[in-house]
Amino acid sequence: MIRYIKVAVFLLALVPVAFLLWGFFGATPRDMTTWGAGLGANPIEKITHVTGDWTLWFLLTTLAITPLRKLLHLTALIKFRRMFGLFAFFYGCLHLLTYIGLDKFFNVHEMLADVLKRKFITIGLTGFILMVPLAVTSTAGWIRRLGGKRWQALHRLIYFSAIAGVIHYVWLVKADTREPLKDGAVLLVLLAYRAWIWLATIFTKRPRPAAVGARPAIE
Repeated sequence: MIRYIKVAVFLLALVPVAFLLWGFFGATPRDMTTWGAGLGANPIEKITHVTGDWTLWFLLTTLAITPLRKLLHLTALIKFRRMFGLFAFFYGCLHLLTYIGLDKFFNVHEMLADVLKRKFITIGLTGFILMVPLAVTSTAGWIRRLGGKRWQALHRLIYFSAIAGVIHYVWLVKADTREPLKDGAVLLVLLAYRAWIWLATIFTKRPRPAAVGARPAIE
């Protein structure tokens, strides 16, 4: 049953790409100069925003798996976390490639100037770079090579990648920050949950003081 659900989720996760491809190639006349007309007046901006939005949404969905699994007692949700994480990386790659290929036409000098001068690009690139080791080490083989604790420590980079993604979004839109702030609020809740669990674990492991007058176990 889980196998079929995963196939359905996988196909649904590709719907935004299908929408962009249809808008760019399929919903336009045969004349190549009109490619992208199905995405509006500025197709590059549309592709950039859609891929960027879904990168952040998949990051947040990946982070939501653990609390939802524990709060709703749905252990099977853990089987979808890797898929959502890889889709976040996939859409992040499309987002970056849109900027490199369609926006800057592979002009290295312009891209370097943007990274140095435009802080929203700098933080966005940082968030993407942080996702690279997560995608590379997402397999069971890497868990065995790194060991469970080191693997978990490495994959905490997703917190910083998501934070960078929200900041990138806020700095990008500048004026109307309602949408990025909504994503930021979701991220804040997810991080607060993890902080609460971490603090609860620390306090439950703290040794209790011995009762007054109690004798030591070993004299």
